[in-house]
Amino acid sequence: MSVAVRCRNLKKTYDGKVEAVAGLDLEIQVGECFGLLGPNGAGKTTTIEILEGLLLPTSGEVEIFEKKWSTHAQELRELIGISLQETRLGEKLSVRETINLFASFYQNPRQPQEVMEDMALTEKADAWVGKLSGGQKQRLAVATALVGNPKLLFLDEPTTGLDPQSRRQLWDIIRTFQQRGGTVLLTTHYMDEAEKLCDRLSIVDHGKIIASGTPGELIERTCGAQMIEFATSNGDATISREEWRKLPGVEAVHQDDGLTVLNAREPHATIPALLAAVEERGLRLDHLTTRQASLEDVFVQLTGRHLREE
Repeated sequence: MSVAVRCRNLKKTYDGKVEAVAGLDLEIQVGECFGLLGPNGAGKTTTIEILEGLLLPTSGEVEIFEKKWSTHAQELRELIGISLQETRLGEKLSVRETINLFASFYQNPRQPQEVMEDMALTEKADAWVGKLSGGQKQRLAVATALVGNPKLLFLDEPTTGLDPQSRRQLWDIIRTFQQRGGTVLLTTHYMDEAEKLCDRLSIVDHGKIIASGTPGELIERTCGAQMIEFATSNGDATISREEWRKLPGVEAVHQDDGLTVLNAREPHATIPALLAAVEERGLRLDHLTTRQASLEDVFVQLTGRHLREE
C-alpha cells in the first residue's frame, strides 16, 4: 500500500508555552479509514488542522500523498475534502445550489446530481438549507466535501447529534467512499462508530499518540477479552485493588462509577474465584456483569479517564 498521510515529529506550540501537539508521528495508508481518538484538549483537532493545511506546525514534517503544503498547496486542495463537526452553510440557498457552488471550486468535480443521489438528498434538492433536519444538514455537509471528488476525506465528529438512523446512513456513505478507493481520517467520540468504521486508529492524549493499532488489537492488547464489573453493599471499598488483582486471570483493576472493574482474560476462572472471595470476606454482592471489552475501556485503562472527560 502507498501512504496517503505521513507526519513525523509534528509539534505545535502556542505563545511558546502551550504545547498542543508534542512530537506526533502518524502514517495512514491509501484506502484506509483511520480514526484519531482522544479527549477534548488532547491535540487531535490541532493535528487535523495542520494535516488539512489550515495551520502551520511549529516543527515537524507533513506529507499528503507524498506532497507538502509548502510546495503543492493548490494541488493538495484538489485532493482533499473536509467536513467539520459544525458546518455553516447559506440557509437561503437550496441544496442543489449549495452543492453546485462547492463543485465550482474544483477543477474536476463529481456531478452534483450524482452526489445528491449518493447522499439521499435528491428529494430535497430544491429545499432551502435552513429548512433541512439535522441529519439532512449533516449529509449535505459531507456532500460538499465529496463533490470535489477528493482522494482523502477529513471527517471531524461527522455524526454528533444525529439520530441512530442518520448515523447509519452516514456510515454507509463513508464505507462507499472507501470502497471506491478513498481514504478517510475520522475523529469521533462514539466508540461503536470507531470500532465499526476504522481499519486502524490512534489514541491521542496530551499531544502524543499513546496507542495505535486495529480496534481488535488495541482491545486485546490493553484490556483482554472480558470486563467483569461488580459492586458489594458492605465493604468492597475497604479492599485494595491489589487484592482483586490477585484473582486468577485478572490483568488490571479500576473503579468506574461505583463499580469495581476487572480486566480478565480467563473469566471462566476469574468469576468463580471472585464469588468465593466475596463469600470469604462476608460481603454481599449487589451487582455482577460481564461484557466484551471496548475502545472506551482501552482509553480508561491507558489514561485513567473517559473519552468525554476534559
